Amino acid sequence: MENPSAVLHAAGELRIEERPVPVAGPGQVLVRVEATGICGSDVHYYEHGRIGDFVVDTPMVVGHESAGTVVAVGDGVDPARIGQPVALEPGVPCRRCHECRHGRYNLCPDVQFFATPPVDGSIAAFVAIDADFAHPVPDGLELEQAAMAEPVSVGVWAARKAGISAGDRVLVTGAGPVGLFAAQVARAFGAAPVALTDMNAFRLTAARDLGFAARRADEPLGGEFDVLIECSGAQGALTAGMRALAPAARVVLVGMGADTVQINVPLMQGRELSISGIFRYANTYPTALALLASGQVRTEPVITHRFALEDTEQALTLARRDPESLKAVVGPAAASVSA
Repeated sequence: MENPSAVLHAAGELRIEERPVPVAGPGQVLVRVEATGICGSDVHYYEHGRIGDFVVDTPMVVGHESAGTVVAVGDGVDPARIGQPVALEPGVPCRRCHECRHGRYNLCPDVQFFATPPVDGSIAAFVAIDADFAHPVPDGLELEQAAMAEPVSVGVWAARKAGISAGDRVLVTGAGPVGLFAAQVARAFGAAPVALTDMNAFRLTAARDLGFAARRADEPLGGEFDVLIECSGAQGALTAGMRALAPAARVVLVGMGADTVQINVPLMQGRELSISGIFRYANTYPTALALLASGQVRTEPVITHRFALEDTEQALTLARRDPESLKAVVGPAAASVSA
């Protein structure tokens, strides 16, 4: 078998290379990858060669939002899993540290996370992964949809951190893929109404197509909200969003923009607002897959472009070329297709 892989060597230098096909070790499965979404972090590594302290100083396979089919198993794994469609949770923790033992395995200091230097990612024909993190895909769910369990998991984690329940009024700032998925998760958790803001007209149209109230981020917001899920990373969106919050409301910071933002302390104190960050997710994949399978979270308005593996660089540069793009998905090697 051949294993073509999208390998980032340095900022702006991506090559499609043949890598050895991995061997499923003890407790692992070997997966033939069928679909991988492009995330903002993939684009950032491609453009800058680093994110914070994580630097691409050796060649690294990119991608981490993947689904595929189990083709082999290692020792200790049920052979009946061969042929099973799976969504790959890209972060495998140590399971021994203090954070793992307390259920916060997303904060494990030794987590091995796809496409985070020096760990290779999943835009490749085959990857090996711990069997517990290859989640069975529900019947009827396409693998392209199942790959979106990764960004949907971000929405699930944000909703849990915010404690969203029936009747909560939720504002999502930033209508990119994560914001659109987070809004759908909030609605599935019982939030009503759910509103989104953004400056991009195409994204606002996508939000309205999904049934949400959506307006430009520089327009006044009507009403008060119990939860703010900030997905843009923009100071202005955070400032305006917090002003629209009701007393005792909750803020969850999802988007990554500037390293430092300003917070209106009298507003936080006077309304007793609480604020939390999130880092990836933990124990979310089964919920994310169930929401996708039930249709409560839809992918078709979010996935706007598709590329073959050999065209991964085009997928990574899509946003700078096409303002009417949201999520690009890379599939197996084949003629590239645009939705």
